[in-house]
Amino acid sequence: MTAAAAGALTAAARGGARRRTLRLRVSATLLAAAVLAVLLVPPFVRLDQQAVDLAAELLPPSAAHPFGTDDVGRDLLLRCVYGLRVSLLVGVAAALTATVVGTAVGAAAGALGGWFDRCVMRLVDAFSAVPHLLLGVFIVALFRPGVGPVVVSVALTHWLSTARIVRAEVLSLRSRPYIDAAVSGGASRWRVTVRHLLPGVLPQAALAAVLMVPHAMWHESALSFLGLGLPTHLASLGNLIQDARGSLLTGQWWPTLFPGLFLIVPTLAVAGLAGAWRERINPRRRSELML
Repeated sequence: MTAAAAGALTAAARGGARRRTLRLRVSATLLAAAVLAVLLVPPFVRLDQQAVDLAAELLPPSAAHPFGTDDVGRDLLLRCVYGLRVSLLVGVAAALTATVVGTAVGAAAGALGGWFDRCVMRLVDAFSAVPHLLLGVFIVALFRPGVGPVVVSVALTHWLSTARIVRAEVLSLRSRPYIDAAVSGGASRWRVTVRHLLPGVLPQAALAAVLMVPHAMWHESALSFLGLGLPTHLASLGNLIQDARGSLLTGQWWPTLFPGLFLIVPTLAVAGLAGAWRERINPRRRSELML
C-alpha cells in the first residue's frame, strides 16, 4: 500500500470517527431534552393540559403558545409533552416486557436444542407470519382502551425478534471453549445457562430492548390513531395526531406537525445512540463498513 493510499484511509477513518461522535452527541442531546421535558414540565408547569379555552381555538404558534393551540384552545406544547410522557411510558414498559419474554424463550430454545428448539422456532415463525399491527389490533380489540392492553399488545407482538437474536447468540456461545470446559467439569445445563450463556447474551438483549422502545411508541401511536389504543381523553401522540386530522384539512398545520416531530425526534435519537452501542459491542461490523 502506498503512502498516499494509507493517508487517504487514515483521513477517511478520522472523518468517520468525527461523524460518529457528532451523531452520538446530537442523539444524546435530543434524547436528554425529551426526557427532561417529560420529567420537569408536568411538575413545574402548573397548567391544566385538559383546560378548554374556545376563545383561543387553533391559534398559530406565538410567544404565548410556542406550538399554537388545538381545536378547543388547549396549549399544544403542553399537550405534546404529556403525550410524549404517555407514549414513552408505554414504549418502555412494552419493550421491557417483550425483551424479558424474548430473552427467556430464545435462551431456552438455544440452550435446550433438539425438539424443543424446533417447536419454539416454528411457533416464532407462525407468529411472525402475521403482520404486527394486525395482530396488535386483534389483541387490543378484546379489551377496553387503556395503557395495560396496549402494553400487552405491543409486548406480545414484539418478542419474536428478541427471541431470534438471543437464540442465535446462545448457539454461538455454546461452541466456545469455556462452555465445553464447564460442561466437562460437571456443570449442569441450568448452571451453564444461568452463569455463562445468559450473561453473554445480555448486551444483545439490552440493545434489542433499546431499539424496541421507539418501535413500540410507533405501534402505540398507530393503535391510538385508529381509535383502538389509549382513551381519547388521554394525551398520547397518536391521539393528538388523530384529533388534528380535521385541522390539517382546513390549513392549520401545527396541530399535526408538532406531535409528529415529538414522535420522530426521539426515534432518531434512540436510533443514533443504539447505532453507537452496536458498534461498541461489535467492533468487527464497524471495520467491515470501513472497507
